[in-house]
Amino acid sequence: MLSQVPGREKASDASEMVTQLLFGDTYEVIEEEEKFLKVKLAHDGYECWICIKQDTKISEKEFQDITSGTSVRTYELIGLMQNAVGLYFPVVMGSRIPKPKEQQFQLAGNTFTFDGQVAEVPPKPNKQQIVNDAYLYLNAPYLWGGKSPMGIDCSGFTQVVYGLSGVEIPRDASQQIEVGQPYSFVEEAEPGDLAFFDNPEGKITHVGIVLQGGKIIHASGQVRIDKLDHYGIFNAEKQGYTHKLRLIKNLID
Repeated sequence: MLSQVPGREKASDASEMVTQLLFGDTYEVIEEEEKFLKVKLAHDGYECWICIKQDTKISEKEFQDITSGTSVRTYELIGLMQNAVGLYFPVVMGSRIPKPKEQQFQLAGNTFTFDGQVAEVPPKPNKQQIVNDAYLYLNAPYLWGGKSPMGIDCSGFTQVVYGLSGVEIPRDASQQIEVGQPYSFVEEAEPGDLAFFDNPEGKITHVGIVLQGGKIIHASGQVRIDKLDHYGIFNAEKQGYTHKLRLIKNLID
């Protein structure tokens, strides 16, 4: 069990990281090579390659426990996990673990102790909570394929933040735009909604979370707050627009 595992585009250590698997993320193995496994993640269907040395097998019951809503999320930037042999390792915010009893839980035949804050997924998503959780990642450095406070990309940021409220959305911005209901006007958007941006060819290349007062929090260089209007994202430091707005969508009824 590891706190983070790189998910790569191809079966090679030199291949780019397209996502990260956090502690507790489950998957199905769909292809196997000598040193790598192609996996399909249970929570979003995303496919990537992981090193076979970083694979951990769990029982069917453990898989069901984690994926059926009987798990909790770690809820601080970095918490400490102790494994069965007494070694500590960091676990980042948003990781899934079975509900601990007196800080302990069983997984893959081992006993783990988690010294950190956890939160159960709320019964009903709340946009204000999504905004509050987004602020926890403020100033996290940008990392292509990243999903942790130590490094995160734009769609990894929105996916993890929404996941803390129990809303599972796809991995990439081009996939996330396919869910939810669009607004006709920017003025209709509410804090917690997702704003999508495209390039000159019309391809969706960026996503962020709408804030109050015509602002947006998004991962661009780092998780930051910028101005948002019907043209797009205005960066005060650069005195210009950095992302062109396509649309804003409501993902929560």
